[in-house]
Amino acid sequence: MFALFPRAGGMRIMAQPIAVSKSVRRAVGIDDGLSEFSNQEMYRELLSRLGEDPGRDGLLATPARVEKSMAFLTKGYREDPANILRGALFDEDYDEMVLVKDIEMFSLCEHHMLPFFGKVHVAYIPKGKVIGLSKIPRLVEVFSRRLQIQERLTRQIADAIQEAIEPQGVGVVIEARHLCMMMRGIEKQHSSTITSAMVGCFRQKETRQEFLSLLRQPGTGAQ
Repeated sequence: MFALFPRAGGMRIMAQPIAVSKSVRRAVGIDDGLSEFSNQEMYRELLSRLGEDPGRDGLLATPARVEKSMAFLTKGYREDPANILRGALFDEDYDEMVLVKDIEMFSLCEHHMLPFFGKVHVAYIPKGKVIGLSKIPRLVEVFSRRLQIQERLTRQIADAIQEAIEPQGVGVVIEARHLCMMMRGIEKQHSSTITSAMVGCFRQKETRQEFLSLLRQPGTGAQ
């Protein structure tokens, strides 16, 4: 909990935090305690607590830039994946695998708010309906522009497609590198993480193997 004090000239400042138990935090509604401060004011306070001078030339506009940056990096909270998919569903008598691979992905780890990035591969086998191809990368964008963990991101993409068109099955694989492992903590620069979500017929060995074998094939090189 923060103690709030007026500053000469009417500017508000945040004092050092006061330790408060969880029960007291719930009772007093601590989440409302900072609502009177703008995002930029809180970023400016954070700069001060890091030992910087938010008034120097290089940092004067930083709070505004960070606010704009975070709004973009978390814009997925303000977008509805179901609406995006509903806008491009088509009746089609096609029942073979559809694969969109090597979709670039950038997200923020919810544990340290550091980036993780990589490629997403999405496949499904239709059952009477197909999705406009551009909507699959768009779906990846919606879920990745939130605070995430890679495991949940993988599952959310698969579940959204399954719920939208009820295909025979969906498969999603994500390959990513995490800056929380690369620039802090264990500091391993060459590690990567692979996660998968298999729904419906993609749980069957034959379909799963077809999906994974297609991922190993090189791209077409089309420009």
